[in-house]
Amino acid sequence: QVQLVESGGGLVQAGGSLRLSCAASGRAFSNYVMGWFRQAPGEEREFVAAIHWSGASTYYTDSVKDRFTISRDNAKNTVYLQMKSLKPEDTAVYYCAASRAVFITTAQNHYDYWGQGTQVTVSS
Repeated sequence: QVQLVESGGGLVQAGGSLRLSCAASGRAFSNYVMGWFRQAPGEEREFVAAIHWSGASTYYTDSVKDRFTISRDNAKNTVYLQMKSLKPEDTAVYYCAASRAVFITTAQNHYDYWGQGTQVTVSS
């Protein structure tokens, strides 16, 4: 069992930056692929970024490439999402999730544990 708690969301102006954190408790955090997803009002939840358990590989959805960076610190059981050059369309509830998949996956049904989400609002 893994418990995930996100933090770091808030209100920011367009062009600004935020860093989200996701603290994990439970067993073997370092064995999990970690992902970030987001859900905007009236929209389905979508994949944002993921990182392999080793930290050696990452993957991003096209809309956030070169603006967002996912990273992890296995010693601290924490995964991060550094977001810069934020746009109003980045406004959403951001969720972190843990997957027992061997490789990075973007499919939500491959993720076994989810956090409660943190709100990110980008004003124009």
